[in-house]
Amino acid sequence: MRVRRFEWRGAAATAKDVRVWALEMWPSVENIDEIKDAIVKSEKRDEVLLELTGRFDATEITPTALAVSNDERSGALSRIDPALRQSLELAAANIRAVAEAQVDDASCVVNLPQGQRVTMREVPLDAAGIYAPGGRAAYPSSVLMCAIPARIAGVRRIALATPPGPDGTVTPVVLAAAELCEVDEVYAMGGAQAIFALVYGTETIARVNAIAGPGNAWVREAKARVAPFVAIDSLAGPSELMVVVDDSSNLKWAALDLCAQAEHGSETTLVAVAVEEEVLERLAVEAERAAASRSGVADSPLALVAVPDLGAAIALANAFAPEHLELFVQNGVPLAERVSTAGCIFMGEGSATAFGDYVAGSNHVLPTSRAGDFSGPLGPHVFRRKISTVEVSAEAAAKLAPHVDRIARAEGFPVHGESAMIRVEKGS
Repeated sequence: MRVRRFEWRGAAATAKDVRVWALEMWPSVENIDEIKDAIVKSEKRDEVLLELTGRFDATEITPTALAVSNDERSGALSRIDPALRQSLELAAANIRAVAEAQVDDASCVVNLPQGQRVTMREVPLDAAGIYAPGGRAAYPSSVLMCAIPARIAGVRRIALATPPGPDGTVTPVVLAAAELCEVDEVYAMGGAQAIFALVYGTETIARVNAIAGPGNAWVREAKARVAPFVAIDSLAGPSELMVVVDDSSNLKWAALDLCAQAEHGSETTLVAVAVEEEVLERLAVEAERAAASRSGVADSPLALVAVPDLGAAIALANAFAPEHLELFVQNGVPLAERVSTAGCIFMGEGSATAFGDYVAGSNHVLPTSRAGDFSGPLGPHVFRRKISTVEVSAEAAAKLAPHVDRIARAEGFPVHGESAMIRVEKGS
């Protein structure tokens, strides 16, 4: 083992010293972008994957297929040692029991059959950085949407970053929102640099544990780059709105909703979906008319998609994962229940996206660019984390240790097995 002693310089400084030292021993990953580009830029990705697998993985033969056959998978349990199978099944049952308990209660105590106890609890993060966009407009609503969930979560320190205006100062309405939410610190800075400053810290700014808030493409990319080091709400970038309409919809209202979302900038993605071609054409006319009489939205692109039926419209929405989805169709409730990836669904033509942007109570910090495939609206959960505590009694250790030993040896980690077995071996 490599042993090195560290002088105590206070908790934060000493922890940083240890972390930096540990990172120095990590292997180089300089070719990671080369690997990503080789896959993403190829039109024959399977061939590239097979070549990379043969090149980097511990295989003695060049692989010819990526997918493991069903026959090979289905017979695996019968091919392993029965005792090892029993140990894996016991582990699976215990993991399943703890996971099921967390579905209804994030903080829970689970007493398991062998006598051990697993406790799950949530604690707030220490510091959160929130980002409110600026530049062309001021966004006090984003301050509210980010700072209030952080405060409800119990975060001790909240730092706000927002771009200064042309005169170098932060607009009073944003500062007022910060005061309303009891934000602790406000910094006049924007863009990717603001995200990096909050995460890594500067002479003036102490680092944070979470980043939340919408922004442009640079802010989104910066959040993606720091995601390994802090919690992020989602990759919320340029705005998106998909509207599903039919011949019963108020197309003038739907057109105005599209124009409203276009106010966020020309990079906003707008999509209108309908079964009837004639309805789409009428909506396009209404949208062009509304845009022509309103500044800042005339150049926004609008995609029109005719679908075979409303079921196909929902399939399209789930594949696209729009930030906002308006369902302005008859009998829309059953359709809404089939939506699985939209950031927020606005059900019924009275439910304009603008209500959700400001005062409905839902959060307007939502995933974009297909991030809805794996994330959802900002909420207190972003600013909290789970801690698990495991208590293994002597009785439980006696029952569990042989199973640990079997699984550990199957994985090639015999010392794991020794570590468990020594708890029950006599005279140890």
